Amino acid sequence: MSNKNIAVIGGSGFIGTQLVERLLAAGHTINIIDKADSKTYPQLRIAGDVRSVDDLVRTCEGCDVIYNLAAEHKDDVRPLSLYDDVNVQGARNVCLAAEKLGIDEIIFTSTVAIYGFSEQELDEEADNNYINDYGRTKYEAEQVYLEWAAKGNSRLLRIIRPTAVFGKTNRGNVYNLIKQLGKKHFVMVGDGTNRKSIAYVGNISACLEFMLSFQGKKVEIFNYADKPDLQMNELVLLVREVFGYGSNLPVQIPKWVIYPIATLCDIAAIVLNKSFPVSRVRVRKFQSNSQFSTERLFAAGFKPSYDLKEALRQTIRTEFNLPC
Repeated sequence: MSNKNIAVIGGSGFIGTQLVERLLAAGHTINIIDKADSKTYPQLRIAGDVRSVDDLVRTCEGCDVIYNLAAEHKDDVRPLSLYDDVNVQGARNVCLAAEKLGIDEIIFTSTVAIYGFSEQELDEEADNNYINDYGRTKYEAEQVYLEWAAKGNSRLLRIIRPTAVFGKTNRGNVYNLIKQLGKKHFVMVGDGTNRKSIAYVGNISACLEFMLSFQGKKVEIFNYADKPDLQMNELVLLVREVFGYGSNLPVQIPKWVIYPIATLCDIAAIVLNKSFPVSRVRVRKFQSNSQFSTERLFAAGFKPSYDLKEALRQTIRTEFNLPC
């Protein structure tokens, strides 16, 4: 694969920084385009906002490929219009900039949140059933990119739908879950037989790099998760063993006990305009299956570099200053 000039929109972020490290090691030239400074590669960062076509044209000029990792994704985004402004209009702006600059390759990080809840393992053909503005706007952004790809025979589009990602310095859903599981007197909801798909940042960044050399159809869509999926009981035991609590499961209580409490917290959150650690959505997320098939990706030739359980152990030790 020849070296390329690559624009990484959102390259100052958690996944973006890991991706840039890999792309630089492979010999590519990188423009990091981000509102925020890059702590790791400040010399590569060019100030730019995905909400501005002019910014994107200026910062992507001379590039062969655009990665778009920029997104509004947190639960507490305000105003809600930011989801549409960044995720959907941002996608339109990326496509407009690509058209103006003659760039024919875009790699976009979407999300499995477009699928919503399901008790079945979901592949890329599953229906969208998003439950929040993040999932909705990421799905709508996908449609924008698909329309862009359909307008030119030479255009290449790769859409990656990661599940929840973890790794050093990340403070997302997996970190928050680990933080709760690491409490000595943690109380578990349900019997723990549900399974969760999660992803290590070292592997998802390798997958994104792999997309540069993948010779497939002009449009390809892949889920990303590290396998095998862990039962919640397995995840709880792994976390608590690393924290030094032994190999016994914590106290388990059925959903019907905690759900009324979560309902009261939701009502209080509305009345007081503040968030609480317990909510009906969080209880449902904890107890539900969230499994995503990666057969299509692995059949395409991608092989993850890191073992899921060992990556979890190393991340927990680093993030919580625990002994090896």
